[in-house]
Amino acid sequence: MTGATRAIPRSILYTPALSLDRVVKAWSYDADVHLIDLEDAVPPPEKPSARLVCRAALEKAPNPANVAVRVNQLGTIEAAHDLVLLAESPVRPGFIVMTMVESSVEVTLMRDTLASAGAHPEIYVTMETPAAVVDVDAIAAAADGLILGSADLAATLGVEITWAGMLAARQAMALACARHGAACVDTANYRLAEPGVLAEEIDRIRELGFHGKATVHPSELDAINQALRPDQDGLRLARRVAEAVLAANGGIAVLDGNMVGPPFARMARATVALGDAWAERFGRGDSNGEGATHHDRH
Repeated sequence: MTGATRAIPRSILYTPALSLDRVVKAWSYDADVHLIDLEDAVPPPEKPSARLVCRAALEKAPNPANVAVRVNQLGTIEAAHDLVLLAESPVRPGFIVMTMVESSVEVTLMRDTLASAGAHPEIYVTMETPAAVVDVDAIAAAADGLILGSADLAATLGVEITWAGMLAARQAMALACARHGAACVDTANYRLAEPGVLAEEIDRIRELGFHGKATVHPSELDAINQALRPDQDGLRLARRVAEAVLAANGGIAVLDGNMVGPPFARMARATVALGDAWAERFGRGDSNGEGATHHDRH
């Protein structure tokens, strides 16, 4: 990870732009990023009115920098209208989420197009096509973050949305994001009636190195936030690891009966930097600079 550490959202709540009241209500839910969806959740006949809802919602957003807009597939007329909306809106979101991407060239085109209108949002890419997974390294280098899009990817592959079916894509994303310092966000859980599925996915993506998870229902936010947001105890331990290795002149040290060395210190420093960046941008009034009181396992 080069330069300043990126502030990575741990929870992203998707809300379709079908009702201004519904989108505005979503601001009250405890998500790091609130996403206004103009794509799959909006039927084609309703897309023009959805753009009006999106613009009005942006103007009401308490913190537009932490609002995302998911636009339609680049190369469609709906995407062209979405870009005009974003260029002309007096309030602009901090994030744009792209869909059905197949090449890093599309990311560059989106970034350049928005920049020509004076807009410079972070750009996240939904990884939902086989071509995107194949080109994941280049896309991660061009984007600010990746989000697994399991529904479209599974449909194209002709498989069910299972852990095994999505594992190769998740592993590719985790490796590419780690290489380029991009955010790595997991897909939404579509089996809302089975909370055990969500809990299992959270545990497994954490093991792979994912930073966050998307959701389509606010009832899942508490579980996601508790598992993936930084916490004071985890950050204190990371600082102790880094200090122990430093005291050992960068060599092997023993901390609480466990051996720690340079790789542990490198991970600890990254954990602290990610936690501090998250707290500065997404934290809720935490005054000690160590993040919210949730659990970080990175």
